[in-house]
Amino acid sequence: MSESSTSSLERMLGVLDLFDDTHLTRTAEDIATTLDVSLPTSYRYVRLLLQAGLLQRVEDSHYALGPRIILLDHYIRRADPVLKVGLPILRELVAATGFDCVVTGVFGMQVLDTHREMGGMPAELAYGRGRPRPLFLGGAPKVLLSTFSPAQLKKVFETRHEELVGCGLPAEWPEFRRYYAAIRKAGYYVSKGELEPQLAAVAAPIPKSDGGAWAAISLVFDTSRLAIVDLDKLVRLITEATTRIGGRLA
Repeated sequence: MSESSTSSLERMLGVLDLFDDTHLTRTAEDIATTLDVSLPTSYRYVRLLLQAGLLQRVEDSHYALGPRIILLDHYIRRADPVLKVGLPILRELVAATGFDCVVTGVFGMQVLDTHREMGGMPAELAYGRGRPRPLFLGGAPKVLLSTFSPAQLKKVFETRHEELVGCGLPAEWPEFRRYYAAIRKAGYYVSKGELEPQLAAVAAPIPKSDGGAWAAISLVFDTSRLAIVDLDKLVRLITEATTRIGGRLA
């Protein structure tokens, strides 16, 4: 494939990145303007993506993400190594605590929930599978970042500095690094109303042999229950679960 063909393919696939919570549909004109391509080129991208099922026409020349993505998500779930070996353990956690159990991964600079096992009284979550979560708020993102190497964490610090300061994290690198080192040493993090004010979570990473993490697991419950739950027991249960899943994935 020629360099120009590769560049065109990258731009065409970039159309899929233009959809988010504030842009659920796009027109060919939107796409042309945002990608800085000609309108005929935009229509060509749309036609090819429609043929592939990656886009669908919804109304008045507006396009949305297509049904092929639903099919692909089915295969992604079935291939997910954490879910393949960890589901029985997640269900044990739910049975033992009654709380929701959420699996979260970090993909580049995006944090995404990939699975949720419902407890006896399911929490009202604003975030679910596939909706990007803030990188610096909540238990799962914090335990995931704590497993980053110093070089990886420094890159996050430099590229997302304004955002992390806005989330109340240290503005200077030495303090920022120590903050996550403390979470790494503890092996878990308890979040109290950080992401959603009514929710608390106990999170721990599923360890990789290289020091990184496969994903994070969180037990999520209403903050009103903090006064009565045994946090030490929850920490023990979730760290034992992540260790077991990590051992099966090794």
